[in-house]
Amino acid sequence: MPVDAAGFAAALGSYAAGVCLLTVRDGIDDVGTTVSSVMSVSARPPLVGVALTSAGYPAEVLEEVGSCALTVLAAPHAIVASRFSSAGRPSARHLLETVPWNRAPASGAIVLAGGLTALDCRLERLVEAGDHVLALLEVVDVLPGDPAAVPLLRHRGRYVDPSGSAAGRG
Repeated sequence: MPVDAAGFAAALGSYAAGVCLLTVRDGIDDVGTTVSSVMSVSARPPLVGVALTSAGYPAEVLEEVGSCALTVLAAPHAIVASRFSSAGRPSARHLLETVPWNRAPASGAIVLAGGLTALDCRLERLVEAGDHVLALLEVVDVLPGDPAAVPLLRHRGRYVDPSGSAAGRG
């Protein structure tokens, strides 16, 4: 019996996951997307895995450029996370006009200020996985974040803080 897509999505949505912003600098512009499917893959070498929609522009640009940054978002970043998860979004720099950021040293990609940490990464390879690709990223630098920051979580289709309250308010 096939698994119902809506039921599958609801089941996975019940799993609270941290939220990151993946950004790529392609020489002309900046591209970014919100991701909550990030996992540690290996300590030696340091690798993380990120699932991206295979037909999406961020995966295409990442494959072309070969490097990116991942900012682990804090609860106040909920509005930024929403901006970057919307279809038809403009350039990353336009979405961040009111948000402080800088560039990662190796990739040159955008890193948000106030995140829990950030990873400057090199693309190891893309692995096809259904309607997504798994990007295996070698971490070339770990950038410190705000040690007092409260993490942003995605749970049941909403951005929340660890208490389950709506994030980014107040």
